[in-house]
Amino acid sequence: MKTAKAATQNACKLCNPLGACLAFRGIEKCVPFLHGSQGCATYIRRYLISHFKEPVDIASSNFNEDTAVFGGSHNLKLGLKNVTQQYRPEVIGIATTCLSETIGDDVDMILRDYVRLFDNGEPLPNGEPLPLMVHASTPSYQGSHIDGFHAAVRATVVKLAEKGPRQNLLNLFPNMVSPADIRYLKEIMTSFGLPAVILPDYSETLDGGPWAEYHRIPKGGTPVKAIRHTATAAGSIEFTSILPATKSAAGYLEDEFGVSRYELPLPIGIKQSDRFFALLEKLSATPLPEMYEDERRRLVDAYTDGHKYIFGKKAIVYGEEDLVISIAAFLSEIGIVPVLCASGGKSGKMKKRLLELVPDLEEKGGSVREGVDFVDIEEEAKVLAPDLLIGNSKGFKMSRKHTIPIVRIGFPIHDRFGGQRLHHLGYRGTQELFDRIVNTVIEERQASSPIGYTYM
Repeated sequence: MKTAKAATQNACKLCNPLGACLAFRGIEKCVPFLHGSQGCATYIRRYLISHFKEPVDIASSNFNEDTAVFGGSHNLKLGLKNVTQQYRPEVIGIATTCLSETIGDDVDMILRDYVRLFDNGEPLPNGEPLPLMVHASTPSYQGSHIDGFHAAVRATVVKLAEKGPRQNLLNLFPNMVSPADIRYLKEIMTSFGLPAVILPDYSETLDGGPWAEYHRIPKGGTPVKAIRHTATAAGSIEFTSILPATKSAAGYLEDEFGVSRYELPLPIGIKQSDRFFALLEKLSATPLPEMYEDERRRLVDAYTDGHKYIFGKKAIVYGEEDLVISIAAFLSEIGIVPVLCASGGKSGKMKKRLLELVPDLEEKGGSVREGVDFVDIEEEAKVLAPDLLIGNSKGFKMSRKHTIPIVRIGFPIHDRFGGQRLHHLGYRGTQELFDRIVNTVIEERQASSPIGYTYM
């Protein structure tokens, strides 16, 4: 079903520079910087803080009426100087907003001019060294938060990667996953004896411990030195189904430095997790560690135990395209029909990739829609009558209005606690997700029963 309307209502996506700011928070000693209005930085800070429950500083060039007319060069240079003085970062990650992109600010030229000031001897306040500056073009009238995320990761690698002799090293570009997922991936790399550069790594910067005093730049993140070595790695694993090599960090490293790119869907479910672990076995020449064999066996057993509760149930899945594709494949694996796979993204690849993973999707009654908003999804839900919604918190109003239970995954999760600690990936993440789905179905049956039974 397609609805004709003039504008997007309650978008099933977030703004482009939000994703860039999240990625920049995964670089050690990096301050995200928005070239645009203060309101953009405030909105993005609010969204990130609400999900991760951590303080998030985002600098801004603070456009005003004059800046919008005459350009933001002065504001950008002044803002960079102030951030350097106040924060003393090693890296400033600069993302552009709609306003700066619309007026046509040449940010790369402005940055070159800014650097020349100090090459010519103009000192920074207190003698601070000039930080590295990474610029990602992220206008929100193009793409979504996931596009900004990938743009920032690629821009960082383009800026910092340096040619050198090949090393026993693996790059891992995990996509926009939770801090808990990143910690699990780091554990996996260590278990296989694979030295790895994971970019970005916000597992600590956005899910750390308490502070005795405020830290303007929290510890953690992928070190600049490690990012420089990405060009010398033996290979790059990139979790994506829809990202073209021309927009990916791994694609750049393959084209410029001959670093092999291994593209995999997000490893959710047994089949896709098997693919990921099989690749690690090949690259490391190491058999699967016993702990992951145990995780897999427990997951298979859980599938068997939980099958009777969920087989034949119908679900609507929504969110970023890569996440929707992998979740839908996982649902098909456990006997749930993804009757609608929806995303605000517009890669044009989602249906093709989904049918590669789930060839009988359409035969089972599943459909795929890109470029939709929550009004579109709700109209579909009225007809499809799903048993479950699976996606982020933005679907809660629809869940409540139509009495459809919701399983929260991905980003943002604003109406529950611990979204940053949810696992999604590998056997462990699949196990946790499977348990939550089964329990959601049981809870709904229990709550709607006139008996109110206590035994399943």
